[in-house]
Amino acid sequence: MFNPNNMRIWCCVRYYLRTCAAKGQASDTIRGKYSGLKKFFLWCLENNIRKVDKINLDVMDGYMEFLNAYRIPATNKPLCQNQKRNLVEFVKVFIKALHHKGILEYNTLEFVELLGKEYTLPKGLFSEYEVERILDQPLLVGERGYRDKAILETFYATGIRRTELIHIRFSDVNFEARELTITHGKGHRQRIVPVSQRALEWIALYWQRVRPIFANIGGCNYLFLANNGNQYLPNKLSDLVAKYVKQAGFKRHGACHLFRHATATFMLDNDADIRHVQVMLGHASLSTTQIYTHVSQKKLHAVYQRTHPSALSNAELG
Repeated sequence: MFNPNNMRIWCCVRYYLRTCAAKGQASDTIRGKYSGLKKFFLWCLENNIRKVDKINLDVMDGYMEFLNAYRIPATNKPLCQNQKRNLVEFVKVFIKALHHKGILEYNTLEFVELLGKEYTLPKGLFSEYEVERILDQPLLVGERGYRDKAILETFYATGIRRTELIHIRFSDVNFEARELTITHGKGHRQRIVPVSQRALEWIALYWQRVRPIFANIGGCNYLFLANNGNQYLPNKLSDLVAKYVKQAGFKRHGACHLFRHATATFMLDNDADIRHVQVMLGHASLSTTQIYTHVSQKKLHAVYQRTHPSALSNAELG
């Protein structure tokens, strides 16, 4: 239980994170909040701000100045706009929650203005040829490769997130309807997505030939098991995919998410309705999906050549 007389910032942070967990928020979400609020807490200590009721608009002005001047130690680069926005939003939501709980009399950060979201184009997108080359790599490593092949094929066929893939159970796969039920979507949203016959065949092969080996080690009931027989950790899954990207001869960052980008871009290139792609990817807002219309260059070039007067005139000269 929270002691209302203890207004120290970190005690309030721990209480807040416990309430987030009690509400069933995803572990990745809570880790992000923990990391962001810890950064703010350390800044407060350096500036002799100890109690949560001392956090006001002036304090946030100082914190935002700090974030604008901050440089990431590993790269010496500044924080991007979205990183700064998220760090401020973590604090704003934290104070709002304490106010709702009656710990703070006022929501002192109600009128903090957040930076606008910055939508950046995905970099290093795979071509269809490159994707197929990556998908071939697991077959070079023996029986364990059947599992890795099934994982890559599932990513490519569905465009799901890594946190969604690690929660798939065998019962979520409908082989007859060629559908996959996503039970742990972002924001606790469930959805059903189509999955290719090719991916289903690799899932079935993995289930029959390889999964029993890992299941005997850990006994976990998720579909895709790590080498220790337990559920994959998100970072370990990224390491696995990145290994095959590198093995195929490509130097790309993003691993699992690059397959997600490829799925969206290829579908739009082949005239998929953007609203269908939105459902496929599990985006709450269509504006998030619209970023892929800017990277769907194949379709853009085709439309341009067919519709722009300057392009049409060049075709006539040819």
